[in-house]
Amino acid sequence: MKAEAAAHAEEDAKRREEADTVNKADSLIFQTERQMTEYGDKIPADKKQPIEDALAELKTQFEAKNMENLQPAMDKLNEVFQAASQDMYNAGNEGGEAGAEPTDETGAGEEEVTDVDFEEVEDQK
Repeated sequence: MKAEAAAHAEEDAKRREEADTVNKADSLIFQTERQMTEYGDKIPADKKQPIEDALAELKTQFEAKNMENLQPAMDKLNEVFQAASQDMYNAGNEGGEAGAEPTDETGAGEEEVTDVDFEEVEDQK
């Protein structure tokens, strides 16, 4: 049995690697579709189309179980999505910093204080 296991060890390693790659591709497809649903309206059109194209290519390779092209398709999708994410992050920081500090002219930094009366109620058990 040990000799048989040793003889098939390389084949088993290759099968495991293929299974891991297929699982990663499936997970990446799911995550990308979910993120496109959640953040699709925030992604610029010039960045959205390459993501959709790369996702379609990955789905094609995944369905065909084409192991040679599966990893390059995942790498391409990660690359274009990362570029779009970086643009969204930069746009969010620029917009957030622009209005982060209220000015004294608008009075946005002042809070209105309201005086309230209250009455303590004892717990009746």
